[in-house]
Amino acid sequence: MIFRLDERLLFPDPALAEEDGLLAIGGDLSVERLLLAYKNGIFPWFSDDDPVLWYSPHERFVLFPDELQVSKSMRKVLRSETFKVSFDEAFEQVIESCSGTPRQGQDGTWITAEMKTAYTELHKLGFAHSVEVWQDDVLVGGLYGVHAGQVFCGESMFSKVSNASKTALIWFCKNTNYKLVDCQVYTEHLESLGARMIPREDYISILHNNAVKP
Repeated sequence: MIFRLDERLLFPDPALAEEDGLLAIGGDLSVERLLLAYKNGIFPWFSDDDPVLWYSPHERFVLFPDELQVSKSMRKVLRSETFKVSFDEAFEQVIESCSGTPRQGQDGTWITAEMKTAYTELHKLGFAHSVEVWQDDVLVGGLYGVHAGQVFCGESMFSKVSNASKTALIWFCKNTNYKLVDCQVYTEHLESLGARMIPREDYISILHNNAVKP
């Protein structure tokens, strides 16, 4: 059953999500609703022509920072200092680059203008963060997401040159104190860094047990 949201700030039990993870439709992308969603293991994912859709997958693809796997070739890249990394210095550039980067198997982007506005507001209030990767003072990679206590909910990442997005994620895992990075959707790219699937129940338990930001 797919629930239809109204103006009230509430969500149904995530365990009631459909097989594909779709839980609810409607509502808005207000700061209050977004924060409530993330605290309960729910995130928005929709295209320009769709209403707001809310998901809570039965399995969650996550990365525990202490399980991070860095290959020999990637360690060499990091030692070479090819890239400069910054934190929260160019959030709007990062989200714009994420929305404009073509992705295999995707037609267009799910990062709509409405989403850019909403997450930029979250960033201004200190709830959303970005990692920027620079090469010769040009932004070539990065990631952004939302913190829900000690869990960082990664929303998207991009790379304009080889290894730039990997550099962003590795830097984030090594230089912040989050217990878990929620990658949401499986990719081989993230699996190679140590990400794995866990049941939604385990994910929500981690959320609730680590509700205070590090």
